[in-house]
Amino acid sequence: MAKTRMKSYTLAEMKDKYIGKVGTSDRDKYEYELRMELLGRMVKTARQERNLTQEQLGKLVGVQKAQISKLESSSNSATIDTVLKVFKALKADIHFNVTIENQRLQLV
Repeated sequence: MAKTRMKSYTLAEMKDKYIGKVGTSDRDKYEYELRMELLGRMVKTARQERNLTQEQLGKLVGVQKAQISKLESSSNSATIDTVLKVFKALKADIHFNVTIENQRLQLV
C-alpha cells in the first residue's frame, strides 16, 4: 500500500493564499495590525517590568491612562512621537530600521 504524502505550506504561502499577496490592501492591513499588536505587547511588558500602572505611565508621558490602555490593546494607532515618549518614560531603548532600495537605514 502506497503512502500518500501531504503537502506542507510555508507561513508565507498561507498568508498569500488566505490574506493576500504582499502589496495588496488586505495584506498591508494585516501586516500593519500585526505590528501594532506587537508594539502594544512590548509597551505593556516594559511597563509591567517597571512596576508601573497605566495611569502612572500616562502621567510620565503626559497622556491619559486611556491612551496607554489603547496603545497596549492596539486599538489605537499611536503617533511616533507618543511611542517615543512612552519608551523614553520606560527608560527603554527603541530602534527603527528602514530599508530603502536595499539600503538599510537605522534610527537609534
